[in-house]
Amino acid sequence: MGEELKSEEGLGRRRYAGEDVGSGFDHSTVSSANSVLEGEHSSGRLRRLLPFLGPAFIACIAYIDPGNFATNIEAGARYGYLLVWVVVASNLMAMLIQSLSAKLGIATGMNLAELIGQEFPKPVVWVFWAIAEVIAMATDLAEFLGAAIGIQLVFGFPLFLSGVITGFATFAILALQRFGFRMLEAIITVFVGVISLCYLLETLRGKPDFEAVGNAFLPPRFDGTQSVLLATGILGATVMPHVIFLHSALTQDRIIARNDAQKKRLFRFEVIDVVIAMGLAGFVNVAMLLMAAVTFYGTGVLAPGDDLILRAYETLTPILGGNASLIFGVSLIAAGLSSSTVGTMAGQVIMQGFLGWKLPLWLRRGVTMAPALIVIGLGVNTTDTLVLSQVILSFGIPFALLPLVLFTTRKDLMGALVNRRSTTVIAWIVASIIIALNGFLLFETVF
Repeated sequence: MGEELKSEEGLGRRRYAGEDVGSGFDHSTVSSANSVLEGEHSSGRLRRLLPFLGPAFIACIAYIDPGNFATNIEAGARYGYLLVWVVVASNLMAMLIQSLSAKLGIATGMNLAELIGQEFPKPVVWVFWAIAEVIAMATDLAEFLGAAIGIQLVFGFPLFLSGVITGFATFAILALQRFGFRMLEAIITVFVGVISLCYLLETLRGKPDFEAVGNAFLPPRFDGTQSVLLATGILGATVMPHVIFLHSALTQDRIIARNDAQKKRLFRFEVIDVVIAMGLAGFVNVAMLLMAAVTFYGTGVLAPGDDLILRAYETLTPILGGNASLIFGVSLIAAGLSSSTVGTMAGQVIMQGFLGWKLPLWLRRGVTMAPALIVIGLGVNTTDTLVLSQVILSFGIPFALLPLVLFTTRKDLMGALVNRRSTTVIAWIVASIIIALNGFLLFETVF
């Protein structure tokens, strides 16, 4: 890993999700983190934690992207609180998976795509790369399209023009990488905060029936094939395969631990990062479904075939009052812009990790914009497109998850951070549930 940082203090330029970055903010963060890893405890607990927060917040934005809006709104509008347990279970799975991904980067100094390229036969690597690229494009389709819809709803621009504005906005956010990883982490965290605040307000306005929400967990259940399709979409929108690749890249050389004790300490901080970030993402996803259930379930306001996101925006203020529609639109813009940025970063990691190819970010952004602009130009139902993209993501999960579990169980790769037996068992159970759910859906759809 010739691009890895070798100095003790972690100074100089650092490779972050495929890009060389560095700034004074980064140097201060790395210096503070190294002091904590060395056992210095002169500052309070929060100040010790702060240098390690960030990677999971970038990863978690993918869990509250426009694809989540589509699947959660449709689930709540069609089935009320029935599938809230799927959202919660998916988020718990995401916490485990993202912890494993972060741990892989810390333990090996390599990301998941690089390890697949190194450990698997070349023909298999090419197959995995092709699947990962399809996943990345499906991801970017949902995220780009969602941001464009949000801009159209809030500002009244035509959808195609909104798409062009989205492209320029994401270019601008990606350009912030030149100022270092800390700047990008801060911007993405602000987006997470905006989305969380918006849905806190929506939930308070909606006043959901929490007793009925609790009953949806006892027992967990489905209601026909269509509910399984939506559950698979929720799973694909929550356990995002592209961000499994990305999170390992975000931690692989952000902070360099010098020995096994420091690696374990660093990983404990990253677990806290994951729990906080994914906890916020889980709250937002549950709030989306509750808002849709309270507002639309059983009302007939949203009819079959409606473009649910557009209809939701139009009807929220008449039903919930105040600026409910505007709050919804702002949250959609924040989710789309930030997640589209993160999706482009993941695409760069995938291509560079598997094949060693490195495209300029502007070219990568331009290529992945094309499918979304085509969909906009064709006038396809946007919500249906978003839900379908999430189902595609769900089918791609095993191709990221299985190698992740395999690698994190290998002592020769992970050293002191190798999975405990209980962690491995749970990880395989999660993988089996995801694969079984996808297999059931495929069988029901084909036969």
